[in-house]
Amino acid sequence: MATGRLGVGETLGALNAALGPGDPVWFKETHARHLRERDFLAPRRALQARLGEGQLQRPAVFERVLGAVASYATPGRRASPGPRVLLHCPALRRSPGALHLSQLRAVVVADHLARALRSQGVCVRLVPAVQDPHMSTFLQKLRVNWPTASQSASAETLRNLVLAKLTSAHDQETLPPGVLGRLGLKELVEEQGHGAGYDPNVDKCLVTEDLLSALAELQEAVRHWPEGTYPGLAGAPNSDADSCMVVHLVSCEEEFRQQKLDLLWWKLDDQAPRRQKHLVCGPVKAAAAPGTLSALEYYELRHAQVCTASALKHGGSPAQDPAWTETLEVLTVATIKFEMLSTAPQGQLVLGDSSISTKGTKSGVFVMYNCARLATLFEGYERNVEQGLYPAFPAVESLDFSLLRDEGEWLLLFNSVLPFPDLLSQTAGLACAGPGRHIGARTETVCKFLVQLSMDFSSYYNRVHVLGEPRPHLFGQMFARLQLLRAVREVLHAGLAMLGLPPLSHV
Repeated sequence: MATGRLGVGETLGALNAALGPGDPVWFKETHARHLRERDFLAPRRALQARLGEGQLQRPAVFERVLGAVASYATPGRRASPGPRVLLHCPALRRSPGALHLSQLRAVVVADHLARALRSQGVCVRLVPAVQDPHMSTFLQKLRVNWPTASQSASAETLRNLVLAKLTSAHDQETLPPGVLGRLGLKELVEEQGHGAGYDPNVDKCLVTEDLLSALAELQEAVRHWPEGTYPGLAGAPNSDADSCMVVHLVSCEEEFRQQKLDLLWWKLDDQAPRRQKHLVCGPVKAAAAPGTLSALEYYELRHAQVCTASALKHGGSPAQDPAWTETLEVLTVATIKFEMLSTAPQGQLVLGDSSISTKGTKSGVFVMYNCARLATLFEGYERNVEQGLYPAFPAVESLDFSLLRDEGEWLLLFNSVLPFPDLLSQTAGLACAGPGRHIGARTETVCKFLVQLSMDFSSYYNRVHVLGEPRPHLFGQMFARLQLLRAVREVLHAGLAMLGLPPLSHV
């Protein structure tokens, strides 16, 4: 059985290249209603020229993909270290109670983007290291993986540079308390290569100790990568700053201040990275919440709603049962992350009403429930094996995938398992080649993919009895279906890992 991975992107590229120069004419079908008739969209003659009868041989594709499940569910790693990206999320210098919803969105996007980049072999460093223990505890609740530190980086060198520039400029004006001085940034905004896309109102910068502390940490992070983390790059002091791209993930309220920090860095440090980009997260509004919610209040609100929804579904008081503690926390975090990530980060986000339902098909709760249904299915199979009702699972090479004839089975393979590696690559793609300081990211891709996968699986699971009667002539189809759902489960778990969510075995 062939074990090489079929890549949708590579396949489309090869098919389009075979037709010669011109715009692409091959596209992958994604709509369930059309998959009965076609897998790729192409002129009929081109389809026949490439595939003879003009048909994709589904059993062969099932065999190829399901015989190499790990290669589709596990992101491919680079043979050599990838590029270096420093992700800076200034919102993490605040306390949880002072964190606005738009800043929480930036934090969740930063964590997800870091996971996606690392899955593709990119060397990622996260700044700032969190010092507030309350923020560290809150991030652990959110399943956000972020470094911590006990103290700030030294800003003494930068402070001396600022004071020297102020002295040479004979700046004698009266300054607000806590401000070291005022530096002009106008010439950097006007300078070609630095100021593209910067607000023309960025002129004078009040230099404070907090600003210099943030700048010192960024400076240290770019120059000294953690030893032993990235072979060939780690621990290299004073490494080339231009080999590193800095991405500032900021809320729309923080963008203007971050522009000043960028320019101040260039003004004070000749080795500051020239590639600094801003991923600006749009505003977040809570439709049904009175006033302005903090991130901490938002978490508590969603946790209470998840507890209420679980009580309505299962009865009793799950919130009072210690066995439910972790499950309810995971469902809460899934709700928050799917809300925060299902919309492109640059756009405005309006949070839903004050209710959480276990029956909706667009939420993180729905995805986690289907994750648990898959776990229950395989637990049921193992239990029946122990009882002697079913035989042990045979070698994958012996399975007959021509028995997978249901359209829902092809839908799960073609739209979920097969394109997953390409999807991760798209999620990790940063649109950074163009001019200007703004950058785009497709951090909504994984959430939308998992929701659609869960809808397709739920429809199939509700219609098809996978674990059939224990009759030998039915085992072949059962095993083929289980292998398909094993692939679906692995892809689902890998997608959840990109969100920092553990799979649930029960709800």
